Amino acid sequence: MVPVVGLLLVFAFLFSIGGLFLLIWSISTGQFSMGPKAAEVIFDEDEVGHPEEPAATRRQNEDLLHALAASERYPSPSAKEDDKEPMLRAALDDAARKPVLALLLSSVVWLLLGSVIGLIVSYKLHAPDTLTQSELLTFGRLRPLHLSLVVYGWVSMAGMGVALWLTGRILKTPLHRPRWASAGCLLWNVGLAAGSIALLAGWTDGVEWLEFPWQLDVFFVVGGACIGVPILTTIRRREARHLYVSIWYIGASFVWFPFLFAVANWPKLHFGVQHGVVNWWFAHNVLGLWITPLGLAAAYYFIPKVLGKPIHSYQLSLLGFWALALFYSQVGLHHLIGGPVPVWLVTLSVVTSVMMIVPVVAVAINHHMTTVGHFRALRFSPTLAFVVTGAVMYTLVSLQGSLHSFRTLNAVMHFTHATVAHAHFGVYGFASFVMFGSFYFILPRLTRWEWPYPWLIRAHFWLAVLGIVIYVVCLSVGGFLQARKLLDGNEPFMQSVVVTIPYLIARTVGGAMMTVSHFIFAFHVGALVLRHGPRRSEAPLAYVPARLGQQGAGR
Repeated sequence: MVPVVGLLLVFAFLFSIGGLFLLIWSISTGQFSMGPKAAEVIFDEDEVGHPEEPAATRRQNEDLLHALAASERYPSPSAKEDDKEPMLRAALDDAARKPVLALLLSSVVWLLLGSVIGLIVSYKLHAPDTLTQSELLTFGRLRPLHLSLVVYGWVSMAGMGVALWLTGRILKTPLHRPRWASAGCLLWNVGLAAGSIALLAGWTDGVEWLEFPWQLDVFFVVGGACIGVPILTTIRRREARHLYVSIWYIGASFVWFPFLFAVANWPKLHFGVQHGVVNWWFAHNVLGLWITPLGLAAAYYFIPKVLGKPIHSYQLSLLGFWALALFYSQVGLHHLIGGPVPVWLVTLSVVTSVMMIVPVVAVAINHHMTTVGHFRALRFSPTLAFVVTGAVMYTLVSLQGSLHSFRTLNAVMHFTHATVAHAHFGVYGFASFVMFGSFYFILPRLTRWEWPYPWLIRAHFWLAVLGIVIYVVCLSVGGFLQARKLLDGNEPFMQSVVVTIPYLIARTVGGAMMTVSHFIFAFHVGALVLRHGPRRSEAPLAYVPARLGQQGAGR
């Protein structure tokens, strides 16, 4: 135990020192001193005060303008005859088109596969005799496959694709070395395909979140590095002097994740109980230092961009970033409360889990105060509907996570389905919703085509929302009842299983709704890419400021 814990603490110390120097550099180069103007770097000239929503119909754009004007006065500059900014944005999209489309479309394929497998796994929990004729379809093989496809196939690839697009757009610099990202996407897909076959065949490392055999992890290491190179080199060659907070999150995630993945997957380094420590250190950090930064980077861009309004407090956004970097790395070990691990290590995790309230509240204030007064706009903006909903779920699930770290509550909810509900609330309710909203904004820009069936976006949203609400609420209630049975010494163990069955059925219903929404989403993405269906108006290649009451959203 001591060597592994010492190794983690040494690396944490070195990363802290590196982070301190990075913080000093950011202060010395004025990253903290630009004040409110720093929040406007994502906007082009004369763009503040004008919404941008490529996923909306013409009528929705008009209604969006009216909704925003009703709550706040927006300036209405005239469109320039010689506007170079739309030309620049088109050039940025051209540079990133191939790797971003490859990552986004690949992620949709893995989302469908992961959803179908997850639905089968959910059904088997309350009907365990289903599909037992072949070992390929047993719970022990399908469940880790579902987890791996959703985390590494859907959320990770979607997040990397969105990060590539955001990097060029925010820095106003064409993506550097995009072929590296395309090659990385290919290697990542090969690793996922090979790993999926391995898991179905029963070849696994046998550790949750680290199921893929370590021999195949090289595809993810090399592929992820290839995708990260264009991001880091574009940051280095950027035209924009100031690094907007989204770039901090993106850059940090591509530094944190390789370290996490390499340490956790290093062969023959971890054994027994110490492997459990590393397992939960990795599992929680892949959520908080990989998936969360990618989701927050997108939210910090799309919420103000769609509203045409800078983020509420830019200094608060930087506080949220640095607090996340400072407190999150040791959070995961509160899952081992009561286990055979040093008490001080668990206590450190509990303390850092509680301290995570600081970045969560900072992010919550920023996102929600930016949206306050404009919630009516969610009716007319598909991007805003998904991203703001995801931001709300981030606040709720993060505060829930801090509460779960308290020993008293942890003793009740641990080892129950409530933990599963919490994990899905974060990965799906927050990260997936933000990714869905990002897709709806980005893909029309890259394909130069509008979403052909707007009603499918509404169907996708409501099915996904209702599905995750049913899933989380019912599984949380079922987990609480399960905990009461487990903690009652007079109750036989089977009673803790029987009491959850109605809630597991409800989980399958919620999962089925989410799966249907994913097929709707995938069909719509395919129709957009293939330019199938009606063309509603001119493709939204660029944004032109519109006067309130003018017809159309403009090219």
